Amino acid sequence: MATVALIGASGNVGTRLLKELTARNHTVTGIARHPEKIVKLDGVTPVKGDVHDKESLSALLKGHDAVISAVRFVDTDPAELIQAVKDSGVKRYLVVGGAGSLEVAPGEKVIDQPDFPEEYKAEASKGVDFLEYIKTVDDLDWTFLSPSAVFGPGARTGNFRLGKDQLLATDAGSSISFEDFAIAMVDELEDPAHTGERFTVGY
Repeated sequence: MATVALIGASGNVGTRLLKELTARNHTVTGIARHPEKIVKLDGVTPVKGDVHDKESLSALLKGHDAVISAVRFVDTDPAELIQAVKDSGVKRYLVVGGAGSLEVAPGEKVIDQPDFPEEYKAEASKGVDFLEYIKTVDDLDWTFLSPSAVFGPGARTGNFRLGKDQLLATDAGSSISFEDFAIAMVDELEDPAHTGERFTVGY
């Protein structure tokens, strides 16, 4: 069983990751700006942390087997956050990514489609930047997991597909629940298959 530092543990995805991690008997340090908002679960230690305070964040991460970040890209600086992970000495880093950087055709990203919602552009654009930056990092065992286009609360089914850089879709569209995304992320933590890569999950 692993000891995991989860940055953004109070958010929608972070909460599902906490539940999935603890259900599989992993021990989690849940990090958030407002730790009182972190769901109370056995095996979770809530702590206050700030992604923009590199030194104190690095100290919080130290000694864990892996770090997962589930924070909004508009709230982070990739160089700053990744350096904090490196400085902590933790080698395994998993990132909750976005769908905007996935391809719908060769060289055509989701974010570049004419019908891409304007309200998601800033976050998606920052997600693209984060992925491009982390691709240049070769001294960290990183993995970037992108959800499908529609990403929200739903059922924990365990029935989903994995892909690489192309958006996964069916006749019903492109979607994944927070709950099934969490399964895919913890599967990757337990049995790394995409180290130094981005991959995606969808129905």
